[in-house]
Amino acid sequence: MGQLGFAILKAARPRQWLKNLALFATILFTGHLFEYTPLAQSIIAFFVFCLLASSNYIFNDILDIKRDRKHPFKKFRPIASGKIPISLAWACSFLLLIGGLGLSISVGPSFFIMAALFSILEYTYSLFFKHISVIDILVITSAYILRVYAGEAATGYHISIWLALAVVSLALFLAIGKRRAELTLIQGYEGMIPRDTRESLSNYSERLLDTYTAMFANSTFISYVMFTFLMQASQKGFLYENKIELNEFVPDRKWMMVTIPFVLYGIMRYMQLIYEGKGESPEQVVTSDIPLLITIVLWTITSLFVLYIIGV
Repeated sequence: MGQLGFAILKAARPRQWLKNLALFATILFTGHLFEYTPLAQSIIAFFVFCLLASSNYIFNDILDIKRDRKHPFKKFRPIASGKIPISLAWACSFLLLIGGLGLSISVGPSFFIMAALFSILEYTYSLFFKHISVIDILVITSAYILRVYAGEAATGYHISIWLALAVVSLALFLAIGKRRAELTLIQGYEGMIPRDTRESLSNYSERLLDTYTAMFANSTFISYVMFTFLMQASQKGFLYENKIELNEFVPDRKWMMVTIPFVLYGIMRYMQLIYEGKGESPEQVVTSDIPLLITIVLWTITSLFVLYIIGV
């Protein structure tokens, strides 16, 4: 029983729940991260999206069971390897879906709509869109964007348009990088054909994905730079509240710009990993690549210091 429970948890892919941290972007960048009500709403929203995402992961693995058994790594997944009976997998997927949508109602009607749209998008991706080149990337991107705007729906606060554009560009960059890494990985195994593991891969060439990757790496960097430069001085940090005003020493402060080097390095490092075939699972890369992990931690600490200690 314990082994079966572990297999179900593994099939739910808890590592991929990291993507749902995007729901906290709204309260982080609007200065409400440490306020009880918006934080509580965001935490509930996070768990809702974890349940809904896991429901689709199990659903996807049921549909892909034959293809996964031909994949060098996916063949070890609990459903593909036979550790979880198909009937039980269907039941788990359904229960997670109902549980997630039910919990979303407690957050509010707008958030419920976002959660429902996310579920529809994820399920249609597994059924249809993942087989269509370009469309598959756009749908993955849309799921990232929905997470961010679900955070808005859960709290009632809104992010700037430049941050929204940075999120769109980053989502496209990650989705395309995932496809590029998959292609690199499959080509590294003799006798493996991209179509056998993912149908849409057969319609992507290395040159095309390289162009896409470079294009959205650039747009991610530029839109984030514009966000930091144009960010309005709308909140007062700890130093200001204690009569310490750094703007006296640095006029027209744009303190969020100090986070730009971390973003630049993060993009460059992730591109390096993509071409090494290690970007197939962005959340795994984030948690396993030490330089990238350190960069994300430093970016987070610096952002928190600027937003809540200095104030912007």
